[in-house]
Amino acid sequence: MKTTSFDHDLSAWLSAWRVWLLAALAGAGLAAAAYFIFPPAYRARASVTVDHNLEQAIPQGSDRDLFYYLQRETEKLETVAWADATLDQVAAQVPGVTVQSLRGGTLGLSQPKDGDWHFWAESSDPDQAQLLAAAWAGAFVSQVRSGMDTAAQIEAAQKLLATSASADESAALVARIADLQTRSLGISPYLQVSLGQDANLPLERAVGLGSYLFAGSALAVLLAFLYLTFFSPARPART
Repeated sequence: MKTTSFDHDLSAWLSAWRVWLLAALAGAGLAAAAYFIFPPAYRARASVTVDHNLEQAIPQGSDRDLFYYLQRETEKLETVAWADATLDQVAAQVPGVTVQSLRGGTLGLSQPKDGDWHFWAESSDPDQAQLLAAAWAGAFVSQVRSGMDTAAQIEAAQKLLATSASADESAALVARIADLQTRSLGISPYLQVSLGQDANLPLERAVGLGSYLFAGSALAVLLAFLYLTFFSPARPART
């Protein structure tokens, strides 16, 4: 059977397994050295439990209604998490940080739509990473509870307005509702939030050693492959 150029090349590449092994080991060694000489930042995580109480907010809602309600309320809470008022509180509690730096990759948010929300913070200083994560989670809970209180006051004033008998009382209630709405975050009064963990926070490197080793090995093997294919004097000749 005739041997093709591709078969010849493949056989040559496979026979160079020592090169691949040495390249992988060398790449992993260099990556490990880079990890310990220039270690990645620390990352801390604080948790907040969020319960939308869907059975109270939409007692007769269909699955579709519940889905869109949950999506809308989640987007509102994300807006609160990244709002100036929330991040200003964080910057005031942690020296040396600004709102711009917090939005520039220092903080990160991951969450399900109903359950534990995770507030991440990265810093080269492990203590600062924990302090940032705890401060952000605490500021978020504070802002959300303030919004919930405003929403409850608006709802109560609207109920009073519906049963108001005098024009003066109605006018006062309308003015109060208008004032409350200027401070409203649009948050449901049925929402419940609580700090799940804001002390002794889990702490880890933002990028693990394993990721460094894998990336270093993969890159070294790729470079070896390119060298043997295109630049090595002993590369297989095509026929």
